[in-house]
Amino acid sequence: MKKTKNLLEIDFDEHVFNEIFPKWQGCDLEITQLSGGITNKLYRVKSEKGDVTVRIYGDKTELFINRDFEVQALEEMHKIGVSSKLVSYMPEIGVTIVEFIGDSIVLNFDHFLDKSLYPKIVNPIRKIHNSGVTLKKIFNPIVEVRKMVSVLEGLNVKYPEFDIKGTVKRLEKLTDVINIPEADFTACHNDLLADNFILIKEDFEHKYDAPMYIIDWEYAGMAPKYYDIADMFQEALVPREAEKQIVTEYCEGVKFDKTLYYIDLFKPFPDIYWFLWSLIQLNVSTIEFDFYSYGKTKYENAYQNIKFLSSEYGVSI
Repeated sequence: MKKTKNLLEIDFDEHVFNEIFPKWQGCDLEITQLSGGITNKLYRVKSEKGDVTVRIYGDKTELFINRDFEVQALEEMHKIGVSSKLVSYMPEIGVTIVEFIGDSIVLNFDHFLDKSLYPKIVNPIRKIHNSGVTLKKIFNPIVEVRKMVSVLEGLNVKYPEFDIKGTVKRLEKLTDVINIPEADFTACHNDLLADNFILIKEDFEHKYDAPMYIIDWEYAGMAPKYYDIADMFQEALVPREAEKQIVTEYCEGVKFDKTLYYIDLFKPFPDIYWFLWSLIQLNVSTIEFDFYSYGKTKYENAYQNIKFLSSEYGVSI
């Protein structure tokens, strides 16, 4: 059996797929590489027996992803109808296979400006948060940021242009302001970028249980629900009015001001988390991507939101 590193480096063809998934031996296979994966390689494999997505784990993703936790989240979220079905889990070779959701499109940032889509975007998020599901991973934003700092320090690299220690101290102060105990955390996705929303085309909605699915559960865990939406906003970067409309849809007329306030408080956290993640990837990933520029933008966005918290709410950290 090939090792993960080899699977990342070699051409993924029918011989490789048959070796890792012999159940489809003898089938005519249609294999295409999927875009959207930054840390992993993704392939769609289609045959008369089914249609699946093969995820090959990226280099050193075990530094910040527990695949057992990811699979537990995927299975639980499939039960409530917001995720695709697990087909095969092979952590020993760094591969997870899930059902491919066809008859669909992957969202892009422009879709978050389309008011008509807000119910379809929000419904699976609210369903996750209200599911009552207990995930094995605890995703406490300040704890996860500290973990990322520790991983980065372990790589023995320096980035003096960023005040990482000072930023963590600011987030610790912000955590005290937020003051949400882990007992109040709910199941969350924690990586709600546009690429992880799969919209079923209207002509095919009758074939599916829901019009929108969410994929990629690598970072899922019990977290503050406000963090989940803050992360989504910091990925989509929609205008303020669009944020308010999405929050209105999410709240269903209840506690809008409180919800928006806590979402705003959490906005610096995902930006710093992904900033640190990008610096780590810069040093460990073999995938071609401008991790430095991506991280620098996240860092700058976090500080813009820290300034916003001061001007909008008088929260200075």
